[in-house]
Order: sequence, then structure tokens, then C-alpha cells
Amino acid sequence: MDVGMTLPVMEPDLDADVLEAWSRAVDEGPYSALCFGERMVFDNPESLTLLGAVAAWTSRVRIVTTVIIPQLHDPVWLAKALATGDLLAKGRLTVGLGVGGREEDYRAVGADPATQTRAEMARRVSAMRRIWAGEPQWTVESAHRRVGPPPVQAGGPPLLIGAVGPKSIRSAAAWADGIAGITMDLDLAALEKTFTQVREAWAEEGRSAPHLATSFWFALDEGDGSAREQVDRHLKHYFTWLPREVVDAMVPSLGFAGTAEQLREVLDRIAALGCDEVHLVPTGSDVEQVRRAAEVLG
Repeated sequence: MDVGMTLPVMEPDLDADVLEAWSRAVDEGPYSALCFGERMVFDNPESLTLLGAVAAWTSRVRIVTTVIIPQLHDPVWLAKALATGDLLAKGRLTVGLGVGGREEDYRAVGADPATQTRAEMARRVSAMRRIWAGEPQWTVESAHRRVGPPPVQAGGPPLLIGAVGPKSIRSAAAWADGIAGITMDLDLAALEKTFTQVREAWAEEGRSAPHLATSFWFALDEGDGSAREQVDRHLKHYFTWLPREVVDAMVPSLGFAGTAEQLREVLDRIAALGCDEVHLVPTGSDVEQVRRAAEVLG
């Protein structure tokens, strides 16, 4: 099983030096991927701008967006931006997509909340793939023109669905190359059930075995309890769209907080489920976490 690392994009007080240090440390380590996701009503960096910088700061790892919300963007513009990202990354881009769980993000960019559906996401994926295939598009001059650049990867970068509900899985089986979900409470029985649903949905569509990826928040300590404090602080900062009392009740059961040995055990158990890749999601911006987690991976 491969293990990727997520940039600390949801942490406060980020700057270019922190993001570059993380990107380079991940690229130099044993990680399979460098990941980051999209959110509008928050202080995180804009994902497509960050994609260009990360492509320049790295040369080996795959770059995975977990996730981009197509309905927040014009599909032609998004197809062009992602193809440019694949060009700059020299074919190392994987695109995670989702409808998003926050209506405020739609309203912030003037997107219609009524488009927050699986069907609309699939329609936009189809439009992007037609552009990546080089099909002509209509321009304001009413002449056929192609929208480039072409992506380095033939047909466009691999596409993963970020949602893991049964309906989302069945819908995505028609177009996605796999999943990039999240295991919020590390319920591995539920994760195994999800993987089974994904395999069955892809088989029903007559498609090859899907890429199975999941993620979870993490922090490491030496058994002194500081990791749990770090995870809780991060999640209380992140879950700004939920009522405070709901957040306070849920965060103690979310994510991983423990020692390096305990993290290794969790990763081994996830690997035993047939998972292809885990994306670790940091809960602090200290780049030392990249190095400590790398030691766990050997």
C-alpha cells in the first residue's frame, strides 16, 4: 500500500516558505503523493494556483487534488487549468472531485446551489474529458477551436471521486478511476464495506479494478496526549460551518492521535483491506511531522 501526505492547507498562518518546505520534504521522502483540497470560505490557498507552485517544487510524487468541486468553476476554464497543471507536473496529476458539503462555498463564488448534485458533476466531468480529448469547442466567433493545452496524460489525468456514500459510489462508477475518500473515525469495518461497494459498482459497469484510496487526520506523540490535543485543535478550527456544540461532541472520536508504532499498526490494518493508498492529513504545520511519519514508513 502506498502512503501520500497532505499539505497543511487548512492550518492558519501559512506562507509560501511553509508550503514549499512541506512540498520538498514530501517529494524527498517515501511518499507516493502530495495532496491538497479545495475550500472557498476559509483561509486556505486557492487550489489551482497552488497546483502550479507544487508542480515546480516537486519532481517525483504524484500531485492529488482531494478534492476539486467542478460546480464552483466554469468547466472549460477548469479543464484548461487542470491540463496546464498536468503539463507543469509532467504528467503527475491525479484529480479528486466532489460536489462539496458546504453551500456557503457555492454562494461565495456565485454558483447555483441547485447544481450541487452528482448528476451535474458527472456532466461537467464529461465536458472536461471532451476538451482533454481535443474535441473542438464553439468560440464567440462561432468557429470551431480547440481548448488547450493538451494534458500530458492521454485523455486527461486520472479522476477519483471524493465521496464514499453508496449513491455517490454507484454514480461515479460510470466515469471515475477510483475513490479518494476519508475515514474520519477510523472505523475500519465501515471502510471495508465501502471498498466492497466500490469494487461491486465498478464490476457492474464492466470496468477494471478501481483505485482505492482513503485518508485520515493524524498527529504523532510519545504517548503524552499532546497528539490528541493537536487533532482536536485542528478540527475545531476546520469545522467552522457546523454548530460549536456539535463540533465539540464529535472531534474527540475523529482522526488518529498516538505513537509512531500505533500509526504503523493502523496502516497495516488498512493495507490488509486491499487499500491501494492512504493519504495522511496533518493537523499542524510543523514540517517535522513529514519526517516523523516517513520514519514510520521506513
